[in-house]
Amino acid sequence: MDSDFDAAVLGLALPPAAEAALREAGLHRSDESRTMAALMRASAAAPDHPAVLIAFYRHHFYGHRLALARGIARRALVVAATALGLPSVWREMPAKPLPGARYEPTSRFLLFTLKGYAYLSLRLDDPVEARDALELLKALDPGDYVGASVLEAVRQRALAGDVDEP
Repeated sequence: MDSDFDAAVLGLALPPAAEAALREAGLHRSDESRTMAALMRASAAAPDHPAVLIAFYRHHFYGHRLALARGIARRALVVAATALGLPSVWREMPAKPLPGARYEPTSRFLLFTLKGYAYLSLRLDDPVEARDALELLKALDPGDYVGASVLEAVRQRALAGDVDEP
């Protein structure tokens, strides 16, 4: 486990230039071009820092650019997997309980990112990707510490025709 990455997941160890750029992005979130410019500066300063990835993800998600948000989730999965010593392609990760699923920041970052990826896959009408991501999530987090069972229930209701979209 990379304790530096754990610190980064908790928002620590962010280079000052990236921190300033993220602050600016937050202050100007109603101005799309200014926000994106600030996020790009943050990414240039700390491209794989979880705080930067989360900021990009949220920017795209709340801007209803779900495909772009899912792309950021893919990138975050690679970063988290690398920090955990797992294969960088999520489909190649071993389907077995992930140590630290309940409390360790890096493990939880991976799990929540995979859950977000599955959710976005549902929203983007990519049911196979969503199903496979949720199956892996269930294997990695058999204690359901990140609440994937709720998303799986929504997926099942959608398959049964009880819900239009998650």
